[in-house]
Amino acid sequence: MDNKELQKLTEDISDTYFNKPFRHQALFNDRLKTTGGRYLLTSHNIELNRKYLIEHGREELIGIIKHELCHYHLHLEGKGYKHRDRDFRALLQQVNAPRFCTPLKKKTENKKTENKKTYRYICTACGQQYIKKRAMNPGRYRCGKCRGKIKRVFS
Repeated sequence: MDNKELQKLTEDISDTYFNKPFRHQALFNDRLKTTGGRYLLTSHNIELNRKYLIEHGREELIGIIKHELCHYHLHLEGKGYKHRDRDFRALLQQVNAPRFCTPLKKKTENKKTENKKTYRYICTACGQQYIKKRAMNPGRYRCGKCRGKIKRVFS
């Protein structure tokens, strides 16, 4: 789906569910990472995350469009368009739009678990061990327990 098809879909959803025209632009923004879409207050455009279409399909995207159109129409009418507002929640229920979108699968979690490198340090005086996620210069630090020198342990 490209931006032209998205624009047409958004206009159709607005006419069908809200009985009002969508007169601004709907487009994909591939820089969105944590949200399904957003309504821009200044330009009145709607930006959507293409990953939701790829990962969850057309129905999820339609739900996100409905959600953003709730923000859009309420804002233009001067009513409460924020998530906490009563007008917004009522309109969400009326058009059967989701309040939150389904989370995306996190690809970064796999990378984080693979690169679990740790650095081990030990106090030469008392034997206190320190396990760090980041490397440090042991010459600049002392043991917090006995003030002894710290050295790196290679395992």
